[in-house]
Amino acid sequence: METLNQLDTDLFLWLNGLYAPWLDTVMVWATMRNTWIPFYALLIGWLGFQYRKQAIGLVLTLGAAVALSDQTASAVLKPLTLRLRPCHEPALQKLIHPVLECGGTYGFASSHAANTFALAMALWLLVGQRFAWVKWIFLWALLVSYSRIYVGAHYPLDVLAGAGVGVLMAVGCVFLYRKLSKSLAPAPH
Repeated sequence: METLNQLDTDLFLWLNGLYAPWLDTVMVWATMRNTWIPFYALLIGWLGFQYRKQAIGLVLTLGAAVALSDQTASAVLKPLTLRLRPCHEPALQKLIHPVLECGGTYGFASSHAANTFALAMALWLLVGQRFAWVKWIFLWALLVSYSRIYVGAHYPLDVLAGAGVGVLMAVGCVFLYRKLSKSLAPAPH
């Protein structure tokens, strides 16, 4: 476990050290939750346009996946593991490039990664067969997740675990949505 922690710290320091003044602005923009509100609104509007009444179930499924991911990362894993964020780790204070205020004390697992990967995976599972371009939303999830390392808030394993939580919650929520949709569908005549 100590070796894994050291590898994670070394990878964090390397990735966090790949900074540039112009990139600071981009990563702060990418990491801020409110930045993406127009994207979410467009996504909901697009789903409504494409799927009409069915969009309600799709949006609820996406929302459930994100909410469950967020709560699993924030309310379960962070208090359970008590792993300090790198920006709160005294031994790393002089070695990191912090771009923002550090935020909460604990970082395992990244809620940003959990939430964005939950949305990307659930959307892919729900509509990816019909709209192949949806796969590009994983790049957005990757950008937001990487921004958390860049700003000094998370180790790579925090982000990887968050992404894993998001994917699992998305798979579970989409499975449940499909099961409920089948059971609520009117019987054929």
